[in-house]
Amino acid sequence: MREDACCFTGHRDIPPEILLALAAKVEAEVLELIAYGIRYFYAGGALGFDTLAAETVLRLRDQFPQIQLILALPNREQTRGWSAASVERYESILRRANEVIYTSEHYTRGCMQRRNRFMVDHSAVCVAYCTRATGGSAYTLQYARKVGLRILLLSA
Repeated sequence: MREDACCFTGHRDIPPEILLALAAKVEAEVLELIAYGIRYFYAGGALGFDTLAAETVLRLRDQFPQIQLILALPNREQTRGWSAASVERYESILRRANEVIYTSEHYTRGCMQRRNRFMVDHSAVCVAYCTRATGGSAYTLQYARKVGLRILLLSA
């Protein structure tokens, strides 16, 4: 566990009517974490909350050059089936990340969970947007609680 690291987990689908409020909450939490001494921010590269969190860190990195965005990606084929606009946004984040780690080369049944556990295992804090009791975000949040991370659960 890194005492100066944070991971993000959240749903891919964010209702449009809460997007701006959620983005403001993510920014406020990241700013507090920077003040607290967090330097490394892990994002999983998925659509939705991961993208929102990664872009927030990249935007704030201009003001706080000591912070780093580390993308922990489940495989090199993550964007298969995505729209052209989503792939373009993803590739922009990928180019600007400080580090990119692939937890699997190709898609496998457990690659998403492996990526999520990797991020949690390398963090002290987890910022989460999780409104359901099932799915990848719920699994990651449950694992983060189990291993003792500080949880910052965001709501709309």
